Amino acid sequence: MNVRYAPVRPLRSESPALAEAGTAASDGWTCLNGLADAILVVDRENAILFANLAAENLLRSSRKAICRRTLAQYFSDDSPIFSLLQQARESGSTVADSDTSLESRQRAIPHVAVHASPVDDGAGSIVLSFREQSIVHQIDRQLSHRSAARSVSAMASLLAHEIRNPLSGIKGAAQLLETAVGEEDRPLANLIREEADRLNALVDRFEIFADRPLVRREGVNIHEVLGRVRRSAENGFARGRRIEEDYDPSLPPVLGDRDRLVQVFLNLVKNAAEATPDRDGEIRLRTAYRSGVRISAPANDGFIRLPIVVSVEDNGPGIPGELRNHLFDAFVTTKASGSGLGLALVAKIVEELGGVVEFDRENGRTVFRVLLPAQEGP
Repeated sequence: MNVRYAPVRPLRSESPALAEAGTAASDGWTCLNGLADAILVVDRENAILFANLAAENLLRSSRKAICRRTLAQYFSDDSPIFSLLQQARESGSTVADSDTSLESRQRAIPHVAVHASPVDDGAGSIVLSFREQSIVHQIDRQLSHRSAARSVSAMASLLAHEIRNPLSGIKGAAQLLETAVGEEDRPLANLIREEADRLNALVDRFEIFADRPLVRREGVNIHEVLGRVRRSAENGFARGRRIEEDYDPSLPPVLGDRDRLVQVFLNLVKNAAEATPDRDGEIRLRTAYRSGVRISAPANDGFIRLPIVVSVEDNGPGIPGELRNHLFDAFVTTKASGSGLGLALVAKIVEELGGVVEFDRENGRTVFRVLLPAQEGP
C-alpha cells in the first residue's frame, strides 16, 4: 500500500447537528455535493455521519441509507480503509493511499485513491475522500490491447508468408514419396503429408489476424446480432447454460460490420460459457446507451463517440489477477485446451470497428463490455 503522511491544518466542523441528520446542514458541507470525489465523514466508531452525491454511486446506495450505517457494513474488516483511519487518528494528520483496491459489499473498485483527514470537532471524526482511477488504467489497457492486436497482425502476416510456401513443398514431396516407397514406408510418408495439412490449417487460423481491407461500416441492429449469437450458443457450446437478455429497445443502429460483430460476440459468449459452471451457469447479454463516452481519433483530427455499450456477463470464478494485464494477448488462456486466440481476435476486430473493449468484475460477475459507435443520420 502506497501510504504517505502529509501534515495539514485539521478541518473544523461548522455544524454540531451533522451527526443528528446525517446530511449537510451548512453551506460548508453542502458544497461537498458538487465534488466528483466521493466524500464520507465518520465518527470515532466509524459510523457514517455524512455522504455526498458521489458517495451514493461509490456505495450503490442512497445517502439516507448510508448515513444509518457504519463502514463495517460496507467494507470487510481487512479493508485498507480501516488501516488508513487508524493512522490518521494516531498521527492527527492526513494519510493517503494513492492507488489501492477496495471491495465493498456491492462492488469491487480495482484502482482508487483514498485520503483520510481528521476533523477538529472534538468527536474524533474523519473525512474520507475516494477518487476512482479506473479510467486511467482502462486507457492503459486499451493501448495494450491495440498494441497486442497489431503484434498479432504482424505475426499472422509473417506466418502466412514464410510458412505456407515451404509447407506446400513438403506436402508435394510427401505425396511423391507415397508413390515411390515400398508398402512398409508409406505410413511414414502419409504421416508427413498429414502433419503438413495440420500445420497449414493452423496457418489458416492465424490468417484471420492478418491486416484486412478497411471495414465497410453500415447501420447494424445489434439486437439482431445478439439474437443470432444466442441461438448459436444455446444449440452448441453454451447448451445447458441459462442465457438472459437485458436490452434497451430504443438503441440506434450500430455503425459497423454485421459479420464481424457476430464474430466478436460469439467469441465473448463462448468465453463466458467456458468460464461458467456446468450446473447453474448464467450468461447475461445487456445493451445500453451511455452518452459522453468519446475516444480520440487522430486520423480524423477529432473524437469518435461510443454511446452503445454491449455487455457479456457470466457468473464464473473470474480472471486470475496475474492474467488481467495480458488478457487480450495471443496465447494467453486459463483453459487447458484453449488456444488463447479468441480474445486477441476480439481486440483486433473491435479496434477495426473503431470501438473499445474492456473487462471488469462486478457483484461476483465477470463483465466484458464493448463500446461501439452509433449510426448518425439515415
